[in-house]
Amino acid sequence: MADTSQTPDRYATQRARYKELFARSKARRRDFSEAKGNPKTLSADLVLKRETLPAGWGWSGLVKRGTTLRIVNASSTQGVSLLLYRAADPTERFNAGDTVKLQWSASLHKGKLLYSDMGRVLASITDDTFGRHDAIAGGSTAVTNAEKYADPTLRNTRDNFILLAAKHGLSKADIPPCLTLFAPVGVDAAGKLIWQDEKPAAGDYVDLRAEMDILVFLSNCPHPLAPGAYAPEPIELVFWKSPAPAADDFCRTASEEAIRGFDNTDAISE
Repeated sequence: MADTSQTPDRYATQRARYKELFARSKARRRDFSEAKGNPKTLSADLVLKRETLPAGWGWSGLVKRGTTLRIVNASSTQGVSLLLYRAADPTERFNAGDTVKLQWSASLHKGKLLYSDMGRVLASITDDTFGRHDAIAGGSTAVTNAEKYADPTLRNTRDNFILLAAKHGLSKADIPPCLTLFAPVGVDAAGKLIWQDEKPAAGDYVDLRAEMDILVFLSNCPHPLAPGAYAPEPIELVFWKSPAPAADDFCRTASEEAIRGFDNTDAISE
């Protein structure tokens, strides 16, 4: 066996640079404890409409800038997958890699942002009662359903998104890696993605404030790593009118990266 004890670490320079930039960013970042969240009970005058997303099915629709979409996990289902597109130009869409990279973490929760592939903010997570969402593994497919449940005919996220894309003049080529809400995916000691022993409580919700007019795709199918039988439950969607962001709005001012993202966003939204 070759002696690698003296082999130079070819990634040492990049790793050191990353640590330097991360430390600089952390020093200039607001603490997430400052993110205030939203009222759990919304007054009737704020609610624009309510819809139910049936188990196993998909939903798509336009969410206007300034509107918040509350996704309510009424029955503690294990995963609701999400894609976002800029309504005016759907070639600009949610980018999971940039969302993680620009915020120095794969942990997405209250106070974090969902970025497009153009460095603009599609939506802000203004409230979140669960705090565990997966931007790495992706949604279910016919193949994962066959492997997990021995039944490739069960509805899956990939096929739901293809159907939703077709409704809006898009194709499967327009479906990027998704974000799956209510999915506590972690990494074990061997670096393998695992479902951690945690599940959302009935009634947990995520508030997504649209920062531009966005086209939203949702798929109500279990995450491919979720344990147990295939048993999705209906999801409640509440669309409500958000108050105008204050000057110190946490999502808009949490970090230098957030400020730049909103500068890019506001330039096309004004």
